[in-house]
Amino acid sequence: MAPPPETKGFRFNHTMIRVKDPKVSIKFYTEILGMEVIAGEQTGYTNTKVHSKLNPLPTPLLCPEHQASSFTLYFLAFDTTDGTATAEEKSKARSTREGVLELTHNHGTENDPDFAGYASGNTEPGRGFGHIAIAVPNIEEACARFESLGVPFKKRLTDGTMKHIAFILDPDGYWVEIIPRRFS
Repeated sequence: MAPPPETKGFRFNHTMIRVKDPKVSIKFYTEILGMEVIAGEQTGYTNTKVHSKLNPLPTPLLCPEHQASSFTLYFLAFDTTDGTATAEEKSKARSTREGVLELTHNHGTENDPDFAGYASGNTEPGRGFGHIAIAVPNIEEACARFESLGVPFKKRLTDGTMKHIAFILDPDGYWVEIIPRRFS
């Protein structure tokens, strides 16, 4: 069945998850999974500077009109340009591409000893959201690397009956499914 003609050009762009500490989460998604921060936005402020090991995370802006809901957004994606696009080009293309992960950090959670974290969607209360998935060229090598880096697994390749997928956990307990680029 063909989609309605009015939806021509629609694309799935991104999904958002809330994170307790952006430094820890960004390190996981960039250094463990190989994504890069392609854009960041603070409450009422757009920052097109890419944040990396060389460029620290922005200091949160606490605008008086947004103090109660002060937050920062980080948009991460895999580089599909083989390094040819500039940081500004990647930031500007954020809404035209697919497969973007938005991390939302509500300011203060990283320093709040009483903050219990967000619901991962896989336990009660809050069951609903399940996981994101990352396709890798060699799943055995990827899982061995995650193991050597001390990444927690929810399901290893050897667990259960589905031996062709694995699940790792990000710093906030969200499940990340690891799948091969091609299923045999």
